[in-house]
Amino acid sequence: MIINALRVYGGSERLIAALSATGIKELHPPQALSIKEGLLTGSDSFVVAAPTASGKTLVAEMAMLKVFFERAGKVIYLVPLRALAAEKYYDFSKKYKDSGVKVVQSTGDFDSADPWLYDADVIITTNEKLDSLIRHRAPWLREVKLIIADEIHLLGDSHRGPTLEIVLTRLRTMSPETRFIALSATIPNAAEIARWLGARLVESDWRPVPLREGVYFNGTVTFNDGTVKWAAKESSSDVIDLALETIKEGGQALIFVNTRKSTEAVAVKASKFVASILQTKELHSLKKLSFEVISASAEPTRLCRKLSETVSRGVAFHHAGINYSQRKLIEDAFRANRIKVIVATTTLAMGLNLPSRRVIIRDWVRYESALGMQPVPAIEIKQMSGRAGRPGFDKYGEAVIVARSKRDEKRLFEKYITGEVEEIDSQLADESALRAHILSSIAGAFTTSRAELKDFLQNTFFAHQRGTDYLSSIADDIVEFLEAEGMIVSGKRGIAATRFGHRVSELYIDPVTAVMLRDALKRPAEKKPFPLLYMIASTPDMMKLSLKKKDFEEMLEIFYVHADDLLIPEEDRYPSEEMLSEIKTASVLMQWILEMPEDKIADYFDIGPGDLRTLVELSDWLLYSSGEIARVFGIKDVLKELSLLRTRVRYGVREELLELVSLRGVGRVRARSLFNAGYKGLKDIKEASVTELAKVPAMGKALAESIKGQVLNPRVKSGHDFRI
Repeated sequence: MIINALRVYGGSERLIAALSATGIKELHPPQALSIKEGLLTGSDSFVVAAPTASGKTLVAEMAMLKVFFERAGKVIYLVPLRALAAEKYYDFSKKYKDSGVKVVQSTGDFDSADPWLYDADVIITTNEKLDSLIRHRAPWLREVKLIIADEIHLLGDSHRGPTLEIVLTRLRTMSPETRFIALSATIPNAAEIARWLGARLVESDWRPVPLREGVYFNGTVTFNDGTVKWAAKESSSDVIDLALETIKEGGQALIFVNTRKSTEAVAVKASKFVASILQTKELHSLKKLSFEVISASAEPTRLCRKLSETVSRGVAFHHAGINYSQRKLIEDAFRANRIKVIVATTTLAMGLNLPSRRVIIRDWVRYESALGMQPVPAIEIKQMSGRAGRPGFDKYGEAVIVARSKRDEKRLFEKYITGEVEEIDSQLADESALRAHILSSIAGAFTTSRAELKDFLQNTFFAHQRGTDYLSSIADDIVEFLEAEGMIVSGKRGIAATRFGHRVSELYIDPVTAVMLRDALKRPAEKKPFPLLYMIASTPDMMKLSLKKKDFEEMLEIFYVHADDLLIPEEDRYPSEEMLSEIKTASVLMQWILEMPEDKIADYFDIGPGDLRTLVELSDWLLYSSGEIARVFGIKDVLKELSLLRTRVRYGVREELLELVSLRGVGRVRARSLFNAGYKGLKDIKEASVTELAKVPAMGKALAESIKGQVLNPRVKSGHDFRI
């Protein structure tokens, strides 16, 4: 049936063969409707709005394969998260390997045009990385003929929306003939987004597995189809009872809560009940998995051990504090039906592409900075609910929201079950969001006058919805700020970026961050590690750690110890709550480079391994950016200190271990073991025998042979250019 349909509506024989080879036997309604509307015969752009798991991605894949088989050019597949990029890369690489499609993933270095992407057919990347590539004017962008924008409804997200909007606006301006395929959840104003993109709209409410949505209260679930279901009381937790019922029926459950602590607490409690109903063979398999989970961390923390324990009983918690390798193990095990329950935060729902028999939403309010506790938007609840029902396994899916009172039961039903989801509104009119994009527009010579800048802004989704007056006013303020700080100059010939402005745009940092770094580096003070760490911790681009009650007194003491050394004006040295939060962030990084074990850092500062990894990655980039800004202004005396500190942060070591951690396979723990055993640097490694090296704790013969080979073979490059 798929072959006939594709032939009728323009599918080539090669495209048909490629799809058939992946096992596709029929087209789902959104897919069939898309090809009937001209997906494979014309050059029109499309917005496809349909529920989760309805097959939207295949619509994009068909358009992608059409470009490839016609040798028309490159395809960019845009996603909002690195984890989703990795998932798409793995999926496409596996599915279309035999078709010859060269699929690559690019989500890293923001200070590069990535010339290696010139040889790729399909480039999977994040919105931010593509924005960076545009800023670097990557020459191969001229070869792009199709842009696929996944999760286009995130235009309404205050954090990710502005970059997505600017990227799409820029691409449409740069290359009007480029085709767009935008994929969206079901939203009320999908037609408005389609009009903005000049695209055809394909809407569908079809799902491969029927979905029942309901509200649970006092032992029963009332569904939107009128049915009522009773859940046996087996624990003191409603969500655990709802999950256990599903497992006994042969299904799995996803539980969404609003805090990390809750994910852990619910998972620990649920695991005791889930383990009691699993078979011995299943528990044996989970024991192996739990070992893999704890082994995925070089320095297992208390959190890692807790996760390993719950996994051994068939339950996992899932939040941003867990490292990527552990998340991957958990997700793969859930897909394989080894793990029966995952408890996740509501904020992580977007990146969790895991269908299950039942989705249980315990928390429908969450804390929002400066606003307090707020209801979770209906579109997010629908996204969570849409993960109910595993295609090919379940005859139906169930999404259940837990009410705390009879009044809540009625209100939740009206808001989330029978009510409409919110329309998507542009989030571009925010000065902090728009600042970097206006600088990049000027630095890239995309706009060379205020008039051209306003013409560009007129093409945005915000202007499509509300006009340009308000946006233009914000843009004027930003241009004045950029000029006052020396990032742009204006004159009779228009506006242009200075060397400083160009570099800030390329570094992909907030202009305010750049100003703070410049001013700090220019201060006539000794550039010690802690003040430099505080310098980057205080910028808008750094993740801020929240202060706990127990933190205030200690962070205040640390502030007073370092107050005179901080690279900020004396009048700004006031220990506000915000500053103490920044002091805490700098303190975490300081303990990291002093080699405090990850376990102790996690416990002492109440953060997860994933948080620490994020801090390290951000610090690495901000220290690199600091060095580049120092070069712009000729501040040469700080370059060595910044370079050493950056490497120490990357590996989490004292300066004396920098040579040793340059060896592949030698992290901070093994480097310290080698150092304590008398091997202070590469020269000592070169002079030692493999047998001697293998005796060092945490080494072993295989690794000893590897590092010995690295120092003996000058053609093998280590992580840094240390000379023996």
